[in-house]
Amino acid sequence: MSENEQKSPFGAGFAAACIVVGAVLVCGILLLVSGPNHSDASTGTTHSSAAGDPGAPVSSRTDGQTAGARPATPSGNGSDQAAADGRNGCGPAAGDQAVPTKPPVADSWEVSHRVVVPRSTAHGPARTDADGFRRCFAHSPTGAVYAAYNVVAALADQRQAIPTVQKLMVPGSNTDALLQELRKETPTDEAATQLAGFRVLDADRDRVTIMLAVPVESEYMSLTLTLIWYAGDWRVRSPSPGNPVGAPFSQHRDLDDFVAWSGV
Repeated sequence: MSENEQKSPFGAGFAAACIVVGAVLVCGILLLVSGPNHSDASTGTTHSSAAGDPGAPVSSRTDGQTAGARPATPSGNGSDQAAADGRNGCGPAAGDQAVPTKPPVADSWEVSHRVVVPRSTAHGPARTDADGFRRCFAHSPTGAVYAAYNVVAALADQRQAIPTVQKLMVPGSNTDALLQELRKETPTDEAATQLAGFRVLDADRDRVTIMLAVPVESEYMSLTLTLIWYAGDWRVRSPSPGNPVGAPFSQHRDLDDFVAWSGV
């Protein structure tokens, strides 16, 4: 794949890559935003922007983001029940704050929206809503990794895209813009893909940035999520309008830069 600027979120070049990936994030919620985006992958080479450089050391940083901000009354974009549970501490105890560099030990691997995801008494999810949305994770880097895997599963079902984003994303103007775009789209039933590994790029108490690898034919594509501790649980930071959820995307020959972790 060459680096090409697309005229719309559904440009032909990136759409083709989406079909190969299986259209979980990269073809679904990722592209339901307006404005140009870039496909950052070249055959045989691993590419990443500075924000998602797999060779960058894990650090604890403060960059002006309101990562730990939590209003007394959460926005209506989120789940009122989830917010109430968050204030009451619905997840497991925070536990070990070390950044995971080896595969965590999961109690079980389960299928959620056709994606195999981990579950752990120590790290979560502690609760599952009636619509299958999994929440209540430990306030730790490992809890954030568990949450990130479950994020991919939650976003796999585009028929529930709007309620999922309302529960999943940190409330704010960027999330409002994403919801506006979603309301214009017709949900499609896309094929699911599975996660192959992760790498924690950056972590502090209330914000963890994680690169996730998914198989693409004989190689891998990565997407990057920043999770924010908000209202007592891990939520995803929404992209600014015109940028897809999960960017930057990169192509990788193997999992050497990742912790290989999969239930399949």
